[in-house]
Amino acid sequence: MFSWLARMASACWKPVRRYARMNKDDDEDCSLEDSLLWSRELEKHSYGEFSFAVVQANEVIEDNSQVEAGRDATFVGVYDGHGGADASRFICDHLFRNLMRLAQEHGTITEDTVRNAFSATEEGFLTLVRRSWGIKPTIAAMGSCCLVGVIWRGTLFIGNVGDSRAVIGSLGKANKIVAEQLTKDHNASIEEVRQELRSLHPDDSHIVVMKHGVWRIKGIIQVSRSIGDAYLKRSEFSLDPSFPRFHLAEPLRRPVLTAEPSLSTRVLQPHDKFLIFASDGLWEQLSNQQAVEIVYKNPRAGIAKRLVKTALTEAARKREMRYDDLKKLEKGIRRFFHDDITVVVIFLDNELQGKKAHVPELSIRGFTDTVGPSNFNILQGIDENGRSVG
Repeated sequence: MFSWLARMASACWKPVRRYARMNKDDDEDCSLEDSLLWSRELEKHSYGEFSFAVVQANEVIEDNSQVEAGRDATFVGVYDGHGGADASRFICDHLFRNLMRLAQEHGTITEDTVRNAFSATEEGFLTLVRRSWGIKPTIAAMGSCCLVGVIWRGTLFIGNVGDSRAVIGSLGKANKIVAEQLTKDHNASIEEVRQELRSLHPDDSHIVVMKHGVWRIKGIIQVSRSIGDAYLKRSEFSLDPSFPRFHLAEPLRRPVLTAEPSLSTRVLQPHDKFLIFASDGLWEQLSNQQAVEIVYKNPRAGIAKRLVKTALTEAARKREMRYDDLKKLEKGIRRFFHDDITVVVIFLDNELQGKKAHVPELSIRGFTDTVGPSNFNILQGIDENGRSVG
């Protein structure tokens, strides 16, 4: 029997301590610290170390995220919500548990395991919408991008809906670090996505509309895949004109968004050095190559925070400001300058792969400020061929 399964029913993410506020940097004037930035400098996971940072821009932060580190596997989730935080919070509470349940049922982790965990989480949230819609109709307009990575036995599994992104930094020729994007951005700003939507909805001339200089699906939303956004998937959750931001001019004949994830599998190699999982707020400011070079050329401790601060510096520069000036702005006002940003950097120490590294079971969840024991001793009772031995 799986040792973690016996504890799964009583899983609890009890708050232990709050995220450490950012520390002063030696290389800049930080007379005013950024009170909206939280980070974990460096922690251990099954195959190395990781760094974690979150910055808030919205009045209520809509990002949620988690890292689950056990003795045999590592799980990363970045959930970039929109319309409110309910969907991203629900994913943070349920997707990992759905994945564990499915892995136990089938005795292994595959792309299908990840796909089915997404599906179970989507159905669970739509059930919540159905129960809550009568008293809280706006829950039908709440959704979230969802980026998940699982490292198990030296193999990386990734699932993604929306425009959060996973990028791997690998050593190429002449020992130069090279960025490779591992996910597809499901965003209407991309021509390929618009073509896909038009082919799926040939009778809808308004399936993608340019609005205020931005391509949007039905003139409302940029992402083409998400968990939630029930009003764009099921006609029973359509919102009336009293909610003009989410009201559809024509009745919904069929779903215009999907929760079907893009999936990929990669056997990690010695030249693969680290992974960056981040919400689109980072990638709006930095290219993939810029991000991996920052990680490669700087110390590990606090590297996620360094990426976030570099992105914020760039966001300020675009508005002819300094980051020190941006830091003075309150949440809500900050959203006019940048998005909520979540960054997780996972270092891949190849000497640990296939070995029993001493890694404390750890659950870190942003932005819920909890650190506690993880239930991620996933598939401890599986042999090298994926068969159950317990």
